[in-house]
Amino acid sequence: MKLIRFGSPGREKPGVLVDGVRRDLSSKFRDWDREFFEADGVAQVAEALRGGAKGFPEVAEAERWGACIARPGKVLCIGLNYKDHAREQGIELPKEPVLFMKATNTVVGPYDDVLIPRLSKKTDYEVELGVVIGKRARYLDSPEAAKGHVGGYCISHDVSEREFQIERGGQWTKGKSCDTFNPVGPFLATPDENPDPHALSLELDVNGERRQTGNTVEMAVGVYALIHYVSQFMTLEGGDLISTGTPSGVAMSMKPQRFLVPGDVCELRIGSLGVQRQTFRQA
Repeated sequence: MKLIRFGSPGREKPGVLVDGVRRDLSSKFRDWDREFFEADGVAQVAEALRGGAKGFPEVAEAERWGACIARPGKVLCIGLNYKDHAREQGIELPKEPVLFMKATNTVVGPYDDVLIPRLSKKTDYEVELGVVIGKRARYLDSPEAAKGHVGGYCISHDVSEREFQIERGGQWTKGKSCDTFNPVGPFLATPDENPDPHALSLELDVNGERRQTGNTVEMAVGVYALIHYVSQFMTLEGGDLISTGTPSGVAMSMKPQRFLVPGDVCELRIGSLGVQRQTFRQA
């Protein structure tokens, strides 16, 4: 299944994408949030659609696409998790995953404008596979056990401000948590739609020019191993989002560097997870 949300910011409703048509499921479900995932909501949606989706109203084409999940309890990001990305920065792969957090109010829709912070000099892009947790995970026994805790997969754009992140002291959070810095969607594909998350192509274009090309097979630590690893340090809850790292080609590593400026358009694609498109504006 492909879960979507639609409507104006802060007033989104839950729905599903079937045969290219968005359907409104708000008569049956409140939202795709922690309560939904923890109550085995994905199975409930499957049951509701058993007789087909045509019984649910179509969503008007003009309706905004919201983030495919409600504001998560946590947004966790993995740094330097692609071999080529570490190589382009001249850094050895870390011995353990680099884990950092991003403010949850960065999550916006896949086609919303992204705001370049007022003090920004080095706003950058990162296409990433997003993994949404399907149920509570704490001290999991193995990566294999983590498979049962995946709620679905989506495109996650981990927008970053490199000066804030690297040159202004402290931790990475301040360069990752600016408003609108995490477009998510257009839909959340449940695991049956993508049985192997380690064979997905990733692409990102800026103004029609290819900047990033990769494949999740190049991840240093795979999806299930990451969930298992993180669960040893904190409890993951339904609806939490993990962005699993980005391949090479970020603006920071280009020579010369080519950071984003107002008017730039980013387009992102991951395998069968759809397409994102954002225009960058000045905050």
